[in-house]
Amino acid sequence: MESDRIVEIQIDTAGKLHVIPSSRTFPYVYREAMEVHWNTELGSLHSPVPRDWSYSRWFQQIQAAARAQGCELSLTGDTRWLNIDPQTKAELLHVAGSEA
Repeated sequence: MESDRIVEIQIDTAGKLHVIPSSRTFPYVYREAMEVHWNTELGSLHSPVPRDWSYSRWFQQIQAAARAQGCELSLTGDTRWLNIDPQTKAELLHVAGSEA
């Protein structure tokens, strides 16, 4: 399985969670039928606007979709966090098992 680092995590103005890998692209991730999509303009995997699930649960779903596509995504100390409040960031770090 390939691995790639996450360079940025952001919540856009519509409320979608975006995870931007450093080099890997996922144009066919929709085929996994996990409600995770690829945004070509941002180069991001993204969730729909959360309804029942939290952002941390959507982050897990995005990671699972990437794994289904043969890539393990990981946070690093250099990952940028945009429009992410401290509580949400802590939750995402917790589910990632990281202190990045």
